[in-house]
Amino acid sequence: MNDILRPFLELSIILPGMLLAYLPMKQNLRITPLKLAAVFVPSAVFLCLILSFLCCRLELSLPWGMGPAVFLCGIFYLCTLNISPWKSVSVFLAVCAVFCCLGGTAKAIHNILYPVNDESWLSIKASLAYILMCWLFVLISWYPSTHAAKRLVEDESFAQTWYLFWILPLVFIGLNLFMIPIHPEVLQFGRIMQGYILISLSLLLLLLLFYVMFYLMAASLNRNDHLRQENMFLSMQQAQYENLRTAISETREARHDMRHHLNALQILAERGKWKALTDYLAEAAAAVPDVSLNFCENTAADAVASHYAVLYKKNGIPFSIELDLPQTLPIPEIDFCLVLSNLLENALDASLHTDCMRQRIHAQAYLHSDRIILLTVKNTFDGTISEKDGLFQSSKRAGDGIGTQSIRRIAEKSGGNCRFTYDNGLFCANIMLRGK
Repeated sequence: MNDILRPFLELSIILPGMLLAYLPMKQNLRITPLKLAAVFVPSAVFLCLILSFLCCRLELSLPWGMGPAVFLCGIFYLCTLNISPWKSVSVFLAVCAVFCCLGGTAKAIHNILYPVNDESWLSIKASLAYILMCWLFVLISWYPSTHAAKRLVEDESFAQTWYLFWILPLVFIGLNLFMIPIHPEVLQFGRIMQGYILISLSLLLLLLLFYVMFYLMAASLNRNDHLRQENMFLSMQQAQYENLRTAISETREARHDMRHHLNALQILAERGKWKALTDYLAEAAAAVPDVSLNFCENTAADAVASHYAVLYKKNGIPFSIELDLPQTLPIPEIDFCLVLSNLLENALDASLHTDCMRQRIHAQAYLHSDRIILLTVKNTFDGTISEKDGLFQSSKRAGDGIGTQSIRRIAEKSGGNCRFTYDNGLFCANIMLRGK
């Protein structure tokens, strides 16, 4: 009985581990927490029983049991979250690294209780101590996980540090596995046991210190990105305000001159000078300002569209923008504006390097349902488009294009989708944005 109970107890640490990994992900679950617990807990217990039985019958060591358990839990974790894989994988590996450090301490406890042993699995007492340490760490980490870590994970600004963070827990996992002695009895010589415990706890403290440093760094990068976005929108709104003020001024002047135009038209009509009347009408029509004051009811989207409309007109690029959007969008305004501004900016850059006879930009956005927005931007281009591993390469610098990556991340984070096609000198971006 003990042969099955020992691996079962050690494998059962996946329960507090998964709980800790899910704490900052509450708002990103594909199913409700109650349904998630109802599915995972029985499945995890059954998995631990099966692996314990196989390890007992086949006399398998710790990696052969813990490895499949962690792998299957990781797959389940990724499938139940609606968030970037970079973030979910990083959080999962971070928890694994912490519990691996605690496992080193539990291994030391096992060797203190049983100095002479060559077994891979912990004793029942050491396993209970391991489980207790894991649950205690979950309780200590509850508040930071549901507040600081939650804010960082849910922040829409994707800090570049997430691309590298997963390396850190992998390094600490490797260090802890490397520290496990091949012959446990060597821990009884001299002060090796004290050194082993000290190193295990030091690795845990060092790992937690690195986590705090990563949080501060990522939070600072996200804060700077928010400021950059706010400055961009403020500049767009300022440009829209200047355009609107100019249009209003021109319209007032046109209305003021309208009375004089009518008098002149009346005199020409009375005298029967039809050719002069036609020329005068043509000249007066050309003097009326042709400025679109409003693209849609939503103020933020209208500011972005107006900003780029002015840039297109200033560069002589033919364009058409159709935004059939209400005042309140079913998705966050900042998400839609980021996607729209990235697409219109890319279209502008491509058009500036396209023959003036071929330049053309068309943008359209409308509500497909109560919580879905469909956005399409088409533009002509000259030259070639570089794509690597499904990612568009930047035309301004070496590496992947940041704009298209940002669009894809925003679209996919809430169950939307994006598709980019290019053929015969026409680039087309089709984006579906879904509200929660």
